[in-house]
Amino acid sequence: MTSPSDSLLAATFDERVDGFFAPISDVITTVVFFAVPLDFIDEGVELPIIVVWLVIAGLFFTIYLRGFQFRAFRHAIQLIRGRYDDPRDAGEVTHFQALATAVSGTVGLGNIAGVGVAITLGGPGATFWMIVAGLLGMCTKGVECTLGVKYRNVYPDGRVSGGPMYYLTKGLKEKSPRLGTFGKVLAVLFCIFTLGGAVGGGNMFQANQAFSQAQSVTGGADGPLGGGAAGAVFGLVLAVLVGAVIIGGIRSIARVTDKLVPFMAVFYVVACLTVLFSNAGQIPEAFASIVTEAFSPEAGYGGLVGVLIQGFRRAAFSNEAGLGSAAIAHSAVKTEHPATEGHVAVLEPFIDTVVICTMTALAIVITGTYLDDASDAGVQTTSAAFETVVSWFPVVLAIAVVLFAYSTMLAWSYYGLKAATYLFGESMLVDRTWKLVFCLFVVIGASSTLDAVIGFSDSMIFLMSLPNIIGLYILARVVKREINGYRDRVENGEILPVADRS
Repeated sequence: MTSPSDSLLAATFDERVDGFFAPISDVITTVVFFAVPLDFIDEGVELPIIVVWLVIAGLFFTIYLRGFQFRAFRHAIQLIRGRYDDPRDAGEVTHFQALATAVSGTVGLGNIAGVGVAITLGGPGATFWMIVAGLLGMCTKGVECTLGVKYRNVYPDGRVSGGPMYYLTKGLKEKSPRLGTFGKVLAVLFCIFTLGGAVGGGNMFQANQAFSQAQSVTGGADGPLGGGAAGAVFGLVLAVLVGAVIIGGIRSIARVTDKLVPFMAVFYVVACLTVLFSNAGQIPEAFASIVTEAFSPEAGYGGLVGVLIQGFRRAAFSNEAGLGSAAIAHSAVKTEHPATEGHVAVLEPFIDTVVICTMTALAIVITGTYLDDASDAGVQTTSAAFETVVSWFPVVLAIAVVLFAYSTMLAWSYYGLKAATYLFGESMLVDRTWKLVFCLFVVIGASSTLDAVIGFSDSMIFLMSLPNIIGLYILARVVKREINGYRDRVENGEILPVADRS
């Protein structure tokens, strides 16, 4: 039982931090998530500008690169299977490890809570538009990861640093000296936003939700994790687990994620399939409702736009296409051909949104839990769907949440590190200081509420897309040349699998 002094101390800490961040958070979130009212279509329908910014980028590059993400799929599978891996190439991790690290940063609570919110607010039809947005996001990921490898820094000791901050600086300078200065400004802004996002959304929020789920399935406030110090202890254990991995850098992170990501993805998908097979007779009806309600004429234009926006919004929040975060992880890959990582990266939104989010959506639609109280939408919507199969099945979901949160923290620790080293220099001091600070915030996140901090950090994550996508547009021709040139060489036999090289 929580003592009065414990409660007072926690409240005071939360109130002080929230009190500091609340005014800043309110202003930034209002600007970042500004939505244009569409009252001429229907009252109450709003269009978030940041979602439009991300979706238009995906649509533009899909058209500009002639559906690259669909043409890349087969070769992407060959690459992650290691057919083209050459250990002599510059880089630190394999194609599969780079993919696993990047996926670990995107597969998280958006796949569980975000889908529940989308369907509760937009109905089953939101799933259709979520998938469409995911398919468009595949191309954006391919573009940013191609540029990440092309403009990365490879150091004499074998370490690699890459990501939007490097292609914004080097790529734009390559286009024009004037653009070089502009690129430096964009790169600094991107790094500042990345640091804010890494500490909050990529760390504290994950730790907080992991503890909340663990607490809820162990008896709540009256259970073993209900004490005043339980959050801090949970956070400390989680911080030790995170620190033990991230201290070894990207190679250590990759060694963990290339085993953890497949396990947790299969673990979660099997759990969803259990729900689906238990309601097998309703699967055709669920698919039908997802498609028909995506274009429901009964809902009118307002309802149609509302469903579309919910789907696009949740896909953007889930797969991070356009934010530039994945390019940081993919830049560490062992390759001499930047476009190889563009091919591999298209698999991320497919895994994250098209597969995992769709599985969650089907479980929710089939069980009908989205029809419950909308104020409780999120993880509870998915948890209720799981509970319809077996009463203890929410424990399985809680395990998935903790695994997703842990893997997300590993990836974002690396993203934040690369932003820090770009701003303050490649040094052991910066490296160790960042990792220590990151682990400290794991404890703070698990033991605090900090609502305003989370709102602030979510804004920082989406602000990353502003400088990143500006750079993508400017470097669009460079990407097209890289991708088309690489594909031509593969098709002409100039680039062969390692086993076929003489």
